[in-house]
Amino acid sequence: MTTLQSVPALGTHPASGSLPSRAETREQLSKATYDLLVIGGGILGISTAWHAAQSGLRVALVDAGDFAGATSSASSKLLHGGLRYLQTGAVKLVAENHFERRAVSRQVAPHLANPLTFYLPVYKGGPHGAAKLGAGVFAYSALSAFGDGVGHLLSPAKAAQDVPELRTDNLKAVAVYGDDQMNDARMALMTVRAAVDAGATVLNHAEVTGLRFTKGRVTGAELKDRTSGDEFGVTARLVLNATGPWVDHLRKMEDPNAAPSIRLSKGAHLVLKRTSPWKAALATPIDKYRITFALPWEDMLLLGTTDEEYEGDPGQVEVTEKDTAQILDEAAFSIRDQQLSRDLITYAFAGLRVLPGGPGDTSKAKRETVVTEGRGGMLSVAGGKWTTFRHIGRTVMKKLEQLPGHPLGEDYESVSTLPKRLPLPGIANPNAVAHRLLVDGPAPGPRMAADTAKHLATHYGSLSFDIARMANENPELARRIHPDAPEIWAQVAYARDHEWAETADDVLRRRTTLTIRGLATDEIRADVEKMLDK
Repeated sequence: MTTLQSVPALGTHPASGSLPSRAETREQLSKATYDLLVIGGGILGISTAWHAAQSGLRVALVDAGDFAGATSSASSKLLHGGLRYLQTGAVKLVAENHFERRAVSRQVAPHLANPLTFYLPVYKGGPHGAAKLGAGVFAYSALSAFGDGVGHLLSPAKAAQDVPELRTDNLKAVAVYGDDQMNDARMALMTVRAAVDAGATVLNHAEVTGLRFTKGRVTGAELKDRTSGDEFGVTARLVLNATGPWVDHLRKMEDPNAAPSIRLSKGAHLVLKRTSPWKAALATPIDKYRITFALPWEDMLLLGTTDEEYEGDPGQVEVTEKDTAQILDEAAFSIRDQQLSRDLITYAFAGLRVLPGGPGDTSKAKRETVVTEGRGGMLSVAGGKWTTFRHIGRTVMKKLEQLPGHPLGEDYESVSTLPKRLPLPGIANPNAVAHRLLVDGPAPGPRMAADTAKHLATHYGSLSFDIARMANENPELARRIHPDAPEIWAQVAYARDHEWAETADDVLRRRTTLTIRGLATDEIRADVEKMLDK
């Protein structure tokens, strides 16, 4: 196994052009008066900060944990129109989701998203017939202007060629449609970077311990740096509570009598090693409303998800034995037993969907974004879908612009005048980037491995060349972190110097895929911590 013990000083000096230190960021946050303080570094808060900074506002963004450290890195990794929404007649919603999906995957972040073909198996005695599903996927593709081909039916034999682990007993037909997938943690980090490039000041691992008030209005927050223990504060004209599952916790800081505004639904997933190549994903109907996914992702297989009400501590959400059994049982409707062995599971994770408060089955609740104003003037925003993260950021900004009294002032660009498809950093054709990485290696040394080149290109885009440069200048950084994963040590140094990584989990769970692959050994974790200790 590759370790850094022979080179203890490796990567201890930040690269030129690296981020300001945490102390410098804390000082900047405490001295300035911001137009907007966003509390919560999930994708909803990140997107709002990005659009606010693009508008010319002075923006600060803080999170008690890591950026995308909770639900935003525990999704199904999909950019999708929402096929099941057609069943409820939400045609306009599906069309809007498709528009956003296409914009992200083709203009905003083609280096971070990739198209994925979905097979929807129709079994004898299943909840839906072939004719209904065939018509459904045709309508779904029509709402996407047939940009991913025409939804159609496929023979079981052809589907089994593309997905060898597909159960073919009693399989009548397979409906086909197209969507996209991504690495959610990487997409979120690139959006943080876009916000910073536009002028935002950001700090992770900074916990809000209280709110600041001026004449009864919320005008900032008191914070504690979880990495150093330092306490500081931020002053802002307007505070946005985008803390997801913790949104009501912060609302009670503003008003101890605030009534609950949301409810939570847990979605659990399993990650497994694949026993054969998959050229398509499976979306299998479980009942009239629910679908379970089997997604080829990061050279592994992602199974899920569950959907049940959650009333515990959001910070303690985890995958239970019941969740694991349910996911494997539901996957067994369409996947052969050998692929569902528990020995193949490398990781399990769970996130919390934030739903509007109210009665009813969580699986049927709308995934809508709700913005409320508290008695102290703090805005709270909750809910929504990963697919529409840009749209949510713009929607929240429009609401902020329309607030009575214009607390943000009027000396900034309206979000409606911003370019519609601002790209994320690193935008490039990932195939071209991977090709360049393979042919532009150091003259005297070995060329980059093909799987590493592909991994860098599809997780960093053109920023891959910065990582390759570090590896070329220091051969130790060109070594794999683990022999069974594509990542190299240069990514750890890059995560520390350019991507706000403070802990081993920040690196191994969100900046790389080592944890999800089940490869974050104690030895590797210790070496990562050594490199992070500047």
